[in-house]
Amino acid sequence: MNDPVTNGTRLFVPALSGFYAGLHNFAETFLRVIAGTALVTHGLGKIGDPFGSAGMVESLGFYPGAFWSLMLSLTEFVGGIFIAIGFLTRPASLAAMFVLLVTVWFHWITAGQGYSGAEKSILWAAIFFFFAIRGGNSHSLDAKIGRAF
Repeated sequence: MNDPVTNGTRLFVPALSGFYAGLHNFAETFLRVIAGTALVTHGLGKIGDPFGSAGMVESLGFYPGAFWSLMLSLTEFVGGIFIAIGFLTRPASLAAMFVLLVTVWFHWITAGQGYSGAEKSILWAAIFFFFAIRGGNSHSLDAKIGRAF
C-alpha cells in the first residue's frame, strides 16, 4: 500500500516518516490559508471600488468592463476568503486560477515581459490549480460541513 506522505518510496531517513505524516495535512492547509489570504490582500483595494478596474479589463479584451471588473474584485476578495477558510474551495480556486492565467497572458504577451514578468503569476496559478483539483482537505469548512464541490 502506498503511503500518501512518501508516495510509496522509501525514505533515506525512515525515522522521519512520522514527522512527515504529522505535518502532511498541516502543510497543505498552511499553503491554502496563505494563498487565500494573499488573494484577499490583493483584492482588498479592488473591493472598495469594484468597478475601478473596468478600463483595465476592457484593455485586455474583457467586455463589458464593469461586469468583469466586479468579477475580478469578487474573485480576489471573496474568493480569497473562501479559499483561506476552505469553503467552496474548488470553484473559488478555479476562478482564482483563471484570473492568474489572464495575468500570465498580460505580463508575458501584452506587456512583452516574457517569463520574468509572468513568473509570479505562473506560480500562483499553479497553487490555485492544485486546490482546484485537490479541494480544501480535512482542515476546511467544506470538510466540516461534509460537502465539497
